[in-house]
Amino acid sequence: MNMEQILETLPEKAFHLGVRILLALIFFLIGVQVIKLICRIIRQSMTRANAETGVVQFVNSFVKAALYVILIFMLASSFGVDAASIVAVLGSAGVAIGLAVQGSLSNLAGGVLILLLKPFVVGDYIVESATGKEGEVSEIQIFYTKLLTPDNKVVILPNGTLANTSITNVTTAKTRRVDVMVSVSYDADLKKAKEVLTKMLDEDPKTLKDKERRVFVDELAASGVNLCVRCWFANEDYWEGKWRVTENCKLTLDKAGIRIPYDQLDVHLSKETFS
Repeated sequence: MNMEQILETLPEKAFHLGVRILLALIFFLIGVQVIKLICRIIRQSMTRANAETGVVQFVNSFVKAALYVILIFMLASSFGVDAASIVAVLGSAGVAIGLAVQGSLSNLAGGVLILLLKPFVVGDYIVESATGKEGEVSEIQIFYTKLLTPDNKVVILPNGTLANTSITNVTTAKTRRVDVMVSVSYDADLKKAKEVLTKMLDEDPKTLKDKERRVFVDELAASGVNLCVRCWFANEDYWEGKWRVTENCKLTLDKAGIRIPYDQLDVHLSKETFS
C-alpha cells in the first residue's frame, strides 16, 4: 500500500477509531454505574443481614476493586487486546509485580485477619502501640483502616501494621477504672482527707456504685503523701467523669482546709560547712 492509499483510508480509520473510543467511553461510564449499583445492593443486603459495619466496608471495597479490574480487562479486549496475552504478560512479570505489591498484599491479608479475629470493630476506640496513634475506628477498608481522633483528625493506618502490632481496645469493656493521684501535706489530717474524698466519690452522680470506690495511700513521696482516688465509670461517661473527679478532688480538699503541697526540698547545713 503506497502513501496515497494510506492517506485515502486515513479519515475512515480515524473515524472508526473515534467511534470505538466513544463507545468505549460510554461502556466505561455505564460500567461505573453498574459497579455502583452492585456495590449498593451488596451493602444493603449485608446491612439487612446485620453484618458488622467493618465487614460491610471491607467487602464493598474489595468487590469494587475486583469489578473495576474486570471492567478494564473488558475495555482492553474491545480494542483488540487479547486477554490471554495480558494474563501471560502478568504471569511473566509475576515476581516483579509481587515485589511491587507485597505491601498491599500484606495490608489485604491484615484486613482479612482483622475481620476474622475482630480485635476491634467500627466504633471502637483503639490505641496502636507501634506509632502511638489512637482514635475511634470509622472505616475498615480493603487495605487501610481509618481512625477519627478526639480533635476530629483522620488517621489512616495500614491493615498489615494493625494486624502485626499490639493494639489496646479501650471500648471493648463496658466500664473503665479511673485513678486520680492527689498529694496532701505531711502535716495534713490523713484520715480526714480520705473521708472527704471518699464522700466526694459517693456523691458523684456517675460513679458506679456497684464497683470499687476507694481512697488509699499510694506513696510516701518526698514532698507529700500521695493518695490514689479510685472509682469506676461506664465507658461513655469515662472522660467527663475523670475530669470532674480530678477537679472535685482539688475543690474538696480546699473546702476541708487540707493543703496540696508544692514540690519541696529540705536542706540541712552543718556548722562544719562554715568552719
